[in-house]
Order: sequence, then structure tokens, then C-alpha cells
Amino acid sequence: MALLALRLGHSGLLPAPPLRRHRQRQQRQRLLVSCSAVSDGGAAVVWFKHDLRLDDHPGLVAACAEPRRRVVPLYVFDSRILAGYSDTRLELLLFALKDLKLALKSQRSDLLIGLGNAEDAVLKIANEVQAGVIYTEEEVEQCVCSVLANVESSLSNGSFTRGNPPEIKFWSAPLYDYKSLRQLSTSRNQFLNEKFSTTTALPAPTLPTLNVELDTGSLPTLEELKVFLKESRMAQDNWVPIKSTSARSILKAALIQRKIKSNVSLSDGDGENIEDITTSAGAPGRKIAGSMFASESSLEVRGGTDITLDALDAYLKYLEGTGKASWQELHDKVRFAETRDGASFRTLFGNAIQLGVISRRRAYQETIQYERDRNAGFLSPFGYSTPTVTSAVDAICSLEWYWLLALKSQVSIEGNYPLKFWRWKGYLIQYTSVGHEGPAVLLVHGFGASLQHFRDNISNIADEGHRVWAITLLGFGKSEKPNVDYSELLWSELLRDFIVDVVREPVHLVGNSIGGYICAIAAGLWPSLANSLVLLNSAGSVVPNYSFIPLSKEGRTSWLSRLQARLLLLFLRSRVGGILKGYYPTRTERVDKPLVDEIIRASYDPGATTVIESIFNFNLSIPLNFLFDSFGGNILVIQGIKDPLIKSESFISMLREHCSKVQIRELNAGHAPHDEVPDEVNSLLSEWMKTNKTELKPALEKSKAI
Repeated sequence: MALLALRLGHSGLLPAPPLRRHRQRQQRQRLLVSCSAVSDGGAAVVWFKHDLRLDDHPGLVAACAEPRRRVVPLYVFDSRILAGYSDTRLELLLFALKDLKLALKSQRSDLLIGLGNAEDAVLKIANEVQAGVIYTEEEVEQCVCSVLANVESSLSNGSFTRGNPPEIKFWSAPLYDYKSLRQLSTSRNQFLNEKFSTTTALPAPTLPTLNVELDTGSLPTLEELKVFLKESRMAQDNWVPIKSTSARSILKAALIQRKIKSNVSLSDGDGENIEDITTSAGAPGRKIAGSMFASESSLEVRGGTDITLDALDAYLKYLEGTGKASWQELHDKVRFAETRDGASFRTLFGNAIQLGVISRRRAYQETIQYERDRNAGFLSPFGYSTPTVTSAVDAICSLEWYWLLALKSQVSIEGNYPLKFWRWKGYLIQYTSVGHEGPAVLLVHGFGASLQHFRDNISNIADEGHRVWAITLLGFGKSEKPNVDYSELLWSELLRDFIVDVVREPVHLVGNSIGGYICAIAAGLWPSLANSLVLLNSAGSVVPNYSFIPLSKEGRTSWLSRLQARLLLLFLRSRVGGILKGYYPTRTERVDKPLVDEIIRASYDPGATTVIESIFNFNLSIPLNFLFDSFGGNILVIQGIKDPLIKSESFISMLREHCSKVQIRELNAGHAPHDEVPDEVNSLLSEWMKTNKTELKPALEKSKAI
């Protein structure tokens, strides 16, 4: 039988370098067993995606439950699923697949390797092994959900020697034992009050011998995989290289180019090379024999389930000390990864959990068992006994919560728009898209809000002949709120990557409040991303001449800022309705229950306090006029003149004096004119976009403007 590997639509083996091909032919393992033991129900294909383990794998357990049935494990390198992977994650993926393949071989099974579109690979193997059922994990990321839909369509329209197409069965491994996803509360507070019990991780099943003759294929090298992904890019993906350089590095380079002074060293980038710095953490380093990490410079645990569980054991016992070299290495990594209190677990184990090397509930179960062992079988109601246990439990429960929110959005439509999720640097980001033709528009909300703040703008703009995207920034709404340092530059990189990966063409950037400031940064640092820039009562200021631009320095937060954040959050929860009415001076009735309820709901999400804490570190020191000059495109400022947060008259005066090319429209409204007087703002936006038609310029060429 031919291997599944489908490269860009063509059948054949995954190409290997000439020196490897001869060894492949010599070493390729053919698994031959009599087919007399085959179940009449057909084979069970287990399609692995983000579940690269045998332990706690409900799909694999179900596949192995029926006696005498063939079980065919499959992994497909699909460029659509892997498109957002950094080089670091691709390397960790290959480590995990190598371990999974070895674990399967130890049971006289194997992992079939496909390369290309999943719908082609799954259809091909389903026919070749006469599959009756395909087990695969539920997904929440929109790009993967689209692939799953394509696979279902391919199977339903395919021709099968068995007659009927195989049934796809989706599985999940939830941490909590809830009865109905539809009835599950999206309020973290109410969810915790339900006191759901936790589920138990499943042991790895015993697999039957793979009883068909198959060329199982070999794993690609990292370089081969990178070449495949590069060749899979479409024309609109030529922006991908601009994601490799951080916003801070580009900003420093711009200051040097314009000979503008700053409060930080611009020549050496505080130890970073301005030209070469990337957002990837996978810088090459010396490989260490027996290490739990890919290199000396890596902070992510690599390998399969056994290595990861050993690393978790070492992490939990951080305070106990160790004589094991591998454990000591991990303990050293913890000190580097703990950039914030409790941040180390996600840094070390985030990739392993997201690749499914271990499940969330297995990690939780191991952590809680260790805590019980330390305390004679008891769990204290006053907290956990070590910082690493606290960090692990908080991170795992947070991951589970945002996965539940995303999963629930697929079965329960909330609001007027379909909610989708995109994974950015491992974090789930909520967004929506409406409209099928016309120029692209991206709407960005302000602090404390979410995409629902554009509730009366999205459809109206789409009806005027536009494709509209609205995003919920990291740290707000139903997007994840991880334990990271939030900053304007971080959010600007989020916008950059969303436009590159999801929208995949230039957009009209429209932002309110801090969202407007972030849009201005994105347009200023990456001009190719924006066709025009629209600011709705934007944060930021105009600085004449801007001969000196201070940059914020990233650093550890203090106990005082954490205390202030908790107190501020309590205050905001109790007063949110009244505060919002002050921002809507002409139409206080727009501050309705859905608006207030969603803001309060999000304030109880895991990590909400960390986001509030970022308020005390905001700098907003990059002048708007510097960003406008860097952008060089058309700019519209819509200003509610009754904004209680901004002195609108002074702000408008500075714009007219120092930003002569900016167009200004004043409205009788407060801080959120798009929601207070949506009809007026929609009319202005429609007029603006008609007079600023999309210009498709070469992305990389235009990016050189800065």
C-alpha cells in the first residue's frame, strides 16, 4: 500500500535527503499480521493532532475497547494546523512525535505519518484500512475546526470499498465532571460555586498489533518541515517574515534611524541585537545528553509523556533539592522562567500541554497527589504548601477554563455574531468576522471591554460592503488572561500577527481608547498592515518635536502593585455601571445590562487581577505624531468632545497644530462614541472607507518605510 504522505496534493513518501533515503528503504518497518483477526466493524483510525500521548487518551481507549479491531494511529503534517507554530514549537512537536512513535512501536503498533491536506490523507487511509470509525479530539481553534469540517465533507462525499463512510467520533478529556456544556455558566464565580468534582485520568490502553501491511513513513527533520511549510504558503502569506522581529526592536531601530534619544540603550538593545532579535525563544544552544530540554537556551520541556511527567515531578519538588543532574537543570530553568510570581509553570510546560504530551487533568492529578503526599493525605483550605504547586494548579485550571469558554461558544451562540478562537503564542484569542466581500476592517476595543463593545457597528459596516473583523485583546473578554507582563507593544504584536495569520491582507484599523493607541503603534511599526487608521477617543498624546522618547522597561511587579490591583478590581466590580454612565454622557441608557454583565463576568476570570495590575505600568510614552509620521497613511480621528478621561479640546488643538494631515471629526459624545452614538460613527466610517479605497501594496516593500 502507498504511504499516506501527501505533499501538496501529490501522493508519495515524505522526501528525505539522498543519504537518508537508502537507509529508509533498508530500515522501513512493515507490520505484517494475518487479517483473519479483523473485526467486521472495520478498522478504527485514531487521528492525533494536539493529543500526542497514549496516557489519558479517551479516543485511543475507545478504539481499543472492541476486541479484534484494527487500530491505526495517524498524524498528518497539515500546514493549516501548523501555520502559527514557531520554530521552537515545531522542534518540540517533532520530539513529541518521535516519542509517541517509539511508544507505539513498543506495542507492535506504529504511527502513520501524512504530509499535506488532512482531508486527503484521512480519506486515503480510511479507504486503505477499510475504516469504520475515526477518533479525533474536539478542537476550539477556528483554523483546526475548519480542517475538521473539510475532513467531514471529504468523507461524506468520498467513495468507500466498505460502502458507507467511516463515522467521526470526537472525544475530549475535561478536567471537571459537568453534565451539560450548554448549561455550563460562563461566569467563573458561578462555575466554582457548582463545586464540580474533577475527573480521573485514564491509564494508557494496550494496543492490538497493527495488522495490515503499511509503509508507516518517517518523521521529517526540523529543516524539512520548515521547507514544507514555506512551500505551502500562499501569495497572501508573504507577510510571515515580518512577525519574526519584536515591536521593541523595530522601535529602537526607528529611533536610531531618526536620531531620537531615549532613556534606554539603543545601540546594544539592552543586550539584544536590534537587527536579529526575534520573538522566538528557540535560539540555538548546545544539546545536553539526557536533558529534559532541547538545548541550553531552551525553557520549554521537550519529549514525550514520560520525560514530561518526570520534569513535572522535579518541578513540584523544587524546594526539596536534588542530586539528579536532570532535575538540577530543571530547577535552574525555574529561576529563569519565574519572570513573575507563578509564571514558570506555563513557560516550562505550556507547550507540552498544548501539544497534548500530557493532558491537563493528568498534570492536575499528579500535582494534587503530590500535595496530598506532603500533607498526610489532606488539602488545606488555606492554600497550597509550595509555590510550584500553586503555580501548577493555577495555570492548569486557567487553561481548562478558557478551553471550556471556547468550547461552549461552539454550541451556544451568545450575542449577534459567531465567536471564533485563534491561538496566539499558545493563548486563545476570541474574535469574530462578518461579511464576505469588500475591503477588510479590524475593530479594536479599549481597556476592560471586548469585541462586544462594537455590537452596533460590526453588521452595519459589513452591510456597507466590507469584511469586518473584531478582536478581543489578550487579557480581556473571553480571551485568555495569562500571567504575563501586559504592555502596549505586546498588544501591537498581537494585532500584527492577527492581521498576518487570520485576515491575511491590509486592513482599515479602527480602535477605541487604548485600542486606538495600539492600532497607531501597529500602523506605525508595520505600515504594510494598514490601509488607513481610525482613532476613536484614542489614548496617547501629541508631543511637539519628540526629540526624546522614553521607553518603558520591563521588570518584576511589586507586592504593592498586586495589592492595588486587587483593591481596584473590587472597586470596579461594585461601581462599573455608574463609571460607564459617566463615559456615555449623552446616552446613559446605552449602559445596559449585557454591557455591564460581560465586564463583570470577565473580571472573575483567572488572571483578571494581573491585567488590572498592568495599569500601574502603562507608559503610553510613544507620541501619536511620531507613530503617524511613521505610518505615512491616511488618518481619521473621531473625538467625543464630552470625554471625561481626555481633555478633548486640548487634544484636538494639538492634533491640528502638529498633525496637519490628520482629519478630525468631533461628536457630541463621551469616551466610547462608537457605542454611545453608533449611527453617527457608522456613517463617518462608511464615508471614510469609500474615500480611502484599499491599496494592495507589496507587504515587505511597504514595511521598509520605517
